[in-house]
Amino acid sequence: MSPIPASNPLRPAPLRMARYCVLLSSALALAACGGGGPASKDADASRASIPVEVASATHQSITANYSGTATLEAVGEAQVVAKTTGIVQKLLVEEGMRVQKGQLLALLDDDAARNKLDQAEATLKKAQAAFDKAEKGLALKITPRTQYDSDKYDLETQRAIVAGARLDLSYTRIVAPISGVISKRSVKLGNLVQANQALFEIVDMDPLQAVLNVPERDLDTLKAGQPVRMRVDALAGRTFEGRIARVAPVVDAASGTFRATCEFRDASGTLKPGMFGRIEVAYDQRHDALVVPRTSILEEDGESAVFVIEPAPAKPDVAKGKPGEAVAAEAKPKAPTFVARRRLVKTGYAEGDRIEIREGLRDDDRVITIGRNAVRDGTEVQVIEAAPAAPAAIAAAAPEKAQ
Repeated sequence: MSPIPASNPLRPAPLRMARYCVLLSSALALAACGGGGPASKDADASRASIPVEVASATHQSITANYSGTATLEAVGEAQVVAKTTGIVQKLLVEEGMRVQKGQLLALLDDDAARNKLDQAEATLKKAQAAFDKAEKGLALKITPRTQYDSDKYDLETQRAIVAGARLDLSYTRIVAPISGVISKRSVKLGNLVQANQALFEIVDMDPLQAVLNVPERDLDTLKAGQPVRMRVDALAGRTFEGRIARVAPVVDAASGTFRATCEFRDASGTLKPGMFGRIEVAYDQRHDALVVPRTSILEEDGESAVFVIEPAPAKPDVAKGKPGEAVAAEAKPKAPTFVARRRLVKTGYAEGDRIEIREGLRDDDRVITIGRNAVRDGTEVQVIEAAPAAPAAIAAAAPEKAQ
């Protein structure tokens, strides 16, 4: 092999060679002085410890909630349509106005309808006179029975015509079929409207309903009359109280869910149909439950488990080095060591970031909340305090340092 030219970057420079020799000499010196002795073994053991954060199992109150999302819907909703043809002469309401059932919303041109009614009433008077004459003649036996029956039929027919003309005239008055708020106006003053043309939309916003599609496993937990709370993102997370109005008695086979209809009454009118709400139903509560953070739970193969920390077994003493070194090692206190133990648990209710433990833990057991995925049963761990010192404690310690 030919020698490497002096300009080749692979050849170490004199300065690099000098540094390399110094580092090599230092490493050999440390090895000769016992660098691989007990102190280095302790350092390796501390580096092998997995840093974790823990929390204690404590007794607290916990509420069983079902959470879901739904869109608000109006209970009553009606589309007001024209029942006759005519020109809009008056508009008496606008969008956003609240109206009562039967209230006048608009007026159509009624000239043609009134003329028709006048003609029908005039014909009715003529028919009534003919029938009265036939009735008197029948009593005097000078009018045939057939004539009497014909006049009577004509009178009844004309009465029906008059009633129809009055109904057509009433159709020129557009009235509200339900109480509610005008959500849409689809006509303008002077428009010619046709029969069955949409004019207004009215929604009844008291109450509003939201339908939850609940998994069938909760069929026995949700009942009609239970209180519910709804948080609406569009209203800065405000919370509104309501109740379950009814629960469907059947489960949808396709989705495996059933319908729970929640009802909300808002006298302020803040809630609107179409808003998206997050609904919680509190169906049970335990006042003395053993709870841990949810982040401590491991779900594996259909089982729930946690890692509990226990004091590590005591290690045998190792040989000390030189007298001076031994004193220095003893002067530095050792941090307590722990090991992680996997323990199966039976969980109960969950609320927020807490979950109930019904079996598998005792009071004040400490479970791993952060770092649990990096440990196994028997792994040595190093506990890190998650919460910083309280400000009051820091303020109390400050004068002592000043002294």
